[in-house]
Order: sequence, then structure tokens, then C-alpha cells
Amino acid sequence: MSSAANNNINPSNEASYEIKNDNKAEKSRLFSRLTEDWWAVIIGGLFITGILVIASTSDLKFTLPVYHWANTEELSGKVLTANNLLLIAGIGTIFLIVSSLSIWLSGGITRNYIPGFALIYVLAIFSLVVAGNKSIAYYGIEYVVFGLVAGLLIGNITVLPEWLKEAARSEFFIKTGLVILGTSILFTDIIQAGIPGILQAVVVVAVVWFFSLWLSRLLKVDDEFGVILASAVSICGVSAAIVAAGAIKGDKKKLSYVTTLVLLVAIPMLIVLPWIIRKAGIPEVVGGAWLGGTLDTTASVTAAAQLVGPLALKAGVIVKFSQNVLIGVAAIFISAWWTLKKNPAAASATEGKGLSLIWERFPKFVLGFIAASLIFSFLLPATTTKQVAGILNSLRTIWFALAFVAIGLEARFTDLFKIQGGRPAVVFVVAQLFNIAWTLLWSYLLFGGILFPAPDIK
Repeated sequence: MSSAANNNINPSNEASYEIKNDNKAEKSRLFSRLTEDWWAVIIGGLFITGILVIASTSDLKFTLPVYHWANTEELSGKVLTANNLLLIAGIGTIFLIVSSLSIWLSGGITRNYIPGFALIYVLAIFSLVVAGNKSIAYYGIEYVVFGLVAGLLIGNITVLPEWLKEAARSEFFIKTGLVILGTSILFTDIIQAGIPGILQAVVVVAVVWFFSLWLSRLLKVDDEFGVILASAVSICGVSAAIVAAGAIKGDKKKLSYVTTLVLLVAIPMLIVLPWIIRKAGIPEVVGGAWLGGTLDTTASVTAAAQLVGPLALKAGVIVKFSQNVLIGVAAIFISAWWTLKKNPAAASATEGKGLSLIWERFPKFVLGFIAASLIFSFLLPATTTKQVAGILNSLRTIWFALAFVAIGLEARFTDLFKIQGGRPAVVFVVAQLFNIAWTLLWSYLLFGGILFPAPDIK
């Protein structure tokens, strides 16, 4: 009996068997080039394109999930209704299908990813519902806090099973959300703030970044950690930390450490800074600019500024948008600086030279962020932008909620004290205090009518 027969393979089918293997190998070679960054661009782009197509080809109005409630009657009558829960489940199914496909094509284990994603999605929605309570929202406590806490509890109390580890892909989730975030970063809004808004973003980010890196070196924290810390403090928290880590191909443990710090420190800032503005009698527009320059997400700026007033809200969001735009600039700067200044000879020997090496290190998902921002700023009618803003914001929020649950699952409280003797945590806290003071100074100088006439953002 032939060996083919022994292996239950009909000799007449050997050719087709080899073709199938060749096709599988070709697919593997094709999709192996698509990194996590590119998948974030592809999936984010698909969501944006799909929403735009639906908006332009039909009169269908988008129905958004409801998470906000004030009492138990509203919780059961608005949030926990069958229709709302079906809508949430439907969105989760779409997220699961597109993300599972990318995981499968990237060589991941989808049979582990699917149940893990389901659990993380439930926790993410839970965090959105808890944060949707009127009383909790009043104090500016966001869903990111509840998502992080849920993940931390599970990750620190239990040993994560493999199926949950497979799904805890915080970077992938937040990169996809950042691509969609680009649709809300409109250059027209930034121009409205004029020179003060742009100057504050540049001056604050640049000085705080270099101060943080200097402090890291002073306390003997390695430069890889220092760059991620500096970017998180100076630009926009978790998003900037992920950009920086991608640009230098940083250790994911260090990134998880920094993102945990960002969220833990953000909680007291959300409560204390608006209180200081009111008690110290800081002008509303100055206070808003201060919040926009120090708090790490647009959502946290919005929540905190609402406690101060409408002018503070407008100024804060504009300043934060100006800083968000610097994500792309920061990615280019960090990629080039790290490549050309940090042991360039050793790097060139393994990865290439000059611009090709910078491109290799550049976090590609930033291209999706920039492209979305440019398209929505200059190519689409304002009516279309407004029509799809709500649904895109809702989808982006879910991606971010998934990310913060995953960050909690990946993080360990003990690491805050064990890693490099807890010095990175000290650097972060001191740098954040410097950021708060430095940003307040420039908020007064630029928005208080001292260096320039106060911008008209009413």
C-alpha cells in the first residue's frame, strides 16, 4: 500500500492538496505584512466609510445606544429595554466579527479570542452604563475609570486564562478608536482658537515633554520608559503613550504601567482642578484652557469643564483638540529622534538606514488618524460631518471602553512599586504636577488677555 494511501490521501488529489497549501501560504505571506497598526487603520476606515455610505444613500437616522440614566426607573425604562440591549448586542457582534477576522488573518487563536472578547465587551458596556448615571457623571468620573477598575480587579485577583489573554488587546482596541477619533479633530475648530490655542498646545507639550524626559534621566529611569512617560504627561495620556511606544517599539509592560498611571492620576485631577478654578476665582476661559492642557482625554476635559461653565467647556475642548493634532507630529519627531540619536549604528545594522528606518518605526495607525481628520476637516460638507458625528463618537467610545478594560487586565498593582523601584511612578507624578503649574501659567498668559487679546470663542 502506498504512503499516500496510508495517510488517507488519494494520489489523484495530491495536486489540489498542494495548491491549497500554496494558497494558504500565499495568504499567510500577504497578511503577515499587516501589522496591528494597519489593521487598526483598515477597521477604523471600514467603520467610517460604512457610516458615510449609509448616511449618503438613505434617509435612515442612526439609532444610538442609551447609557445615561438618573434613577432606577430610567435604568430599566431606557437602558435595559429589549431594543437598547439588542442594539448594544448587535454592535458587539459587528465588532467581534471584524476584529476576529483580523486576529485570524494575523495568526491569532480565534477560538480563544471570541469568548475573551465577549467578556471584555460586557465589562466595557457595564462601565459605560455605570458612568452614565447622572450623579456619577456630575463629578466627571468617566467610563474609563470603571473599565480600568473592572479589569484591574480581575487581573490582580485571578490568574488570567489563555482565552482571556488572547482578547486583552488594549493597543489594538485603542488604535482603532484613535483612527475614528480623527473624524472629530477638525482643523476649523482649532483655527477658531487662533494663535493662543495653537501656541499653548505647542509650548506646553514641548516644555513638559523635555522636562519629563530630563526628570526620568535624573531619577535613573531608562529612556524607553522616559519617552513613553513624557508623551503621556505632555500630550494626551494613553493615546500619546501608545503612539510613543509604537514609535520606539517599546516594551508592552512599560506601556501598560504608564497607561495605568495615567488613569489612576486622572481621577483626583478630574475632581480637584474644577474645584480649584471655582474657589480661586480663575476666569472661566482661563480655567477651561487649563483643563484642556492638563487632562488627558477630550471626554475628561468635557466632563470637568462642564462643572465650571460653558466658556470653560469651549476653551477646554479647543485646546485639547489642538494637542490631539500633535499626535501625528509627535509620532514623526519621536520616530526620527529615537532612530537617529539612540545608537543609530546598531539600529542601522539590523533595520536599515535613514528615512526607511524612521518609516519602519513610525506608528502607522497615526496615518489613519491624520487622514480621517483631513477628510472631515476639508473634504466633507459640514452637514455630513454633523450627521455622522454622533454614531462615530459612540463607536469610538466603545473601542476605547474595550481598551481600558484590557489595560486593567494586563496591569499589575505590584508593578507600580516593583518596576525600577517605583521611580517611573515618581517621575510621572512630579511631571504631572509640573504640567499643571506650567499649563496654568500659559493659560493666563494666552487666554487671560496678557500677551494677546483674549480669543473670542463665545
